[in-house]
Amino acid sequence: MSDPAVTTHPPGATDRPSRVLVVDGVGPIVTVQDLGRIGLARLGVSRAGAADRASSARANRLVGNTARAAALEVLLGGLMVRSGAEHLVVALTGADCPLTLDGRPAAAGAVLDLPPGSRLTLGTASAGLRAYLAVRGGIVVPPVLGSRSRDTLAGLGPPGIRAGDELPVGPSAPYSSADVGSWPLLDQLPLPALPAADGEVVLRAVPGPRLAELPAESADRLWDQVWSVSPDSDRVGVRLTGARPLRTRSAGGWPSDPLLRGAVQVPPGGEPVVFLADHPVTGGYPVVAVVLDADTDLLAQARPGARVRLRRVTLGGPSRHPDLRCPWWGW
Repeated sequence: MSDPAVTTHPPGATDRPSRVLVVDGVGPIVTVQDLGRIGLARLGVSRAGAADRASSARANRLVGNTARAAALEVLLGGLMVRSGAEHLVVALTGADCPLTLDGRPAAAGAVLDLPPGSRLTLGTASAGLRAYLAVRGGIVVPPVLGSRSRDTLAGLGPPGIRAGDELPVGPSAPYSSADVGSWPLLDQLPLPALPAADGEVVLRAVPGPRLAELPAESADRLWDQVWSVSPDSDRVGVRLTGARPLRTRSAGGWPSDPLLRGAVQVPPGGEPVVFLADHPVTGGYPVVAVVLDADTDLLAQARPGARVRLRRVTLGGPSRHPDLRCPWWGW
């Protein structure tokens, strides 16, 4: 399946939409992400979507979108955008990127107005890994299999954003009387703390279906050893390195099974991989643990070199999985 191109318009074109976000510059990687493709795991299609769903949802709520609206996921900052011929309303959450609006400092976690031609610039993130820029009306590039998300592993969805792209923005519907009381009407909100570069990220995890494939000594080390986030990490998964890799009882070879976001798999090299948004199926290697879904957003903000510890927990009582239907989830 070929990728739908991001909408761009040559100078002088007469069909240029007025509600566009013009991209003047990008940093390492910028993609369009919503909450992903739901219900297609039976076809081998992962959900994809925002790596840090809570931050994406916060940005969308600030500008008055639903949590499922498509926003920009920005790796480490460096993005420069400006409004087209119409006024736009935007908000930034996630990684701590210095912001300027037309050269003046602006605040993250706040509702920002972009009059026609105004430029918003994200500096390099000082903490966290991924920032989310939402615009009222959402980014309305063509959906693929029900989502506007870029799946970097499968190659589904719109391609990565480049300088010169013009991103179409949906209509800015005014609030109705029915919205009052159910939608937040805020100018700014407090943002949660991001993983510190010199701190330790603790991820709650339950035993996986093939934990018995680890000899006792390796199983103990899975929980007791302090791991580090490898530079060989991305939206597919976070590779963990440690003083001693894990050892499995066999070389694998099981039939491929579906994976959950948060699944911890041990490949032949013995360095665990915690899968994120663009994960594949198992590929025949053992899943020895599963990080609680509620903790995977935190992992999506952990930079290479960050220390990670897996804390074994037992499921019980009410589910702690986030309910994305709740307008206040993630605040």
